Amino acid sequence: MKEKPISRYMPISETAYYILLSLTDKRHGYGIIQYVNVLTRGRIRLGAGTVYGSLARMEKDGLIQVVAEEERRKLYRISSAGADLLKLEIARVKEMYEHATRVEDALR
Repeated sequence: MKEKPISRYMPISETAYYILLSLTDKRHGYGIIQYVNVLTRGRIRLGAGTVYGSLARMEKDGLIQVVAEEERRKLYRISSAGADLLKLEIARVKEMYEHATRVEDALR
């Protein structure tokens, strides 16, 4: 499980963002799919292949870790490296929002 420099992932995809966000609590793949669906009110519907492929890559890269297994399901949680990446992405999105708000106000 080799950690890659966080900057390699920036900016992260919306899918990766929501997977990492989901894993601030331990969840299995299907739990991530359900959580993201509820959180985004159905706007994002992650497919199983997308989620499990992303989980394998993120685990390999040290962004998440397996914390338990229940009934043949792996439970994942964000690692410290994954949390650092998520914090950077949140800061980037906040900055974009601030810029968009200023421009939106100017367009009124």
